[in-house]
Amino acid sequence: MRVQPYFGHRSRERLRISARALASGKAGFDASGRWQAMRTMLAQFASREVEGLSVELELKHPGGDRLRHSATSDGEGYLDFNIRLPGEWALPAETSWEVVGLHWVNEEGEQCEEGFVLVPGTSAKLGVISDIDDTIIETGITGGFRSFMRNWRRVLAQMPNERVAVPGADAFYNAIGGGVTTPKGAIRPGMQIDAANRPFFYVSSSPWNLFAYLVAFKRERQIPLGPLALRDWGLNRETFGSSSHGSHKLAAIREILDLHTDMRFALIGDDSQGDVTAFGQIAEEYGRRIAAVFIRNTGDAHSTEEMAAIATMRAGGVPLWMGEEFDSAADFLSAAGLSYQGETAQIVRAKVAVGDDA
Repeated sequence: MRVQPYFGHRSRERLRISARALASGKAGFDASGRWQAMRTMLAQFASREVEGLSVELELKHPGGDRLRHSATSDGEGYLDFNIRLPGEWALPAETSWEVVGLHWVNEEGEQCEEGFVLVPGTSAKLGVISDIDDTIIETGITGGFRSFMRNWRRVLAQMPNERVAVPGADAFYNAIGGGVTTPKGAIRPGMQIDAANRPFFYVSSSPWNLFAYLVAFKRERQIPLGPLALRDWGLNRETFGSSSHGSHKLAAIREILDLHTDMRFALIGDDSQGDVTAFGQIAEEYGRRIAAVFIRNTGDAHSTEEMAAIATMRAGGVPLWMGEEFDSAADFLSAAGLSYQGETAQIVRAKVAVGDDA
């Protein structure tokens, strides 16, 4: 019995991190051979959840005090810590990961697993909220049940190092974020670890079962790490229905924006799973806090709702780029009417000339 922490994040006032109690071993993606790879992937989907496990979250206050909060896993094994921090917790100057501890007891005694909480620095005025499916990696599992069946070999028989990123995505994201920082040496609760220059958040319709897989893929492709908002799903209409993708992403994006009120955000997604309509609604609700929107076209015709969302973003003056590949955005400046000024232009510069330090 173990606890799988997911990446969390915090502001001065609130901290959010979740985890899952499982009766299974840790995921390992170094399998060789197709059958072994399939066994590894099937094990991620056939997780055995533990209900009723009491877990304590250990936090270290910037002033040095240590605090503990308790939660109990639900019927699906999930633990959710949504904590109002006492007083105001200072933010670091640069974006960092803070290490927290998750403590529980099993038949072998007391256990502890480290979790990671992203803390945007005071110098970070712009963050990135990105989709994953068909924006960074073609997952093959969120376009409907037929899509899942067509892509089952890719989903179940390819390890993270074998998967191909969407053309230009790895270079684009690396240029925006400033690369991936991998901690060296022992990690313990209370430590602070450097993160990418800009805070990254990911919102996806993929299941939580793929958390470790997606993190391994990002590390392999040097794509900046950040909190992931995934979903719990089964083989049903709620999981594969197209409307559910947009509602899940709307709720997740609102939570990020409402927690980090001092920042503006660039939104990155594609036009296959409700991103266009979700981003249009967010741009309408949050106005100037949306610095730019990037939409990767997958070839499908836009619906009436998507066309309305595009019109809303353009009418609101939100810089909008739509194209097939991340390395083909040379016309973005003229199309969006941007100048090389401010944070938005830094994103564009990174997109047009990946060698920039933006």
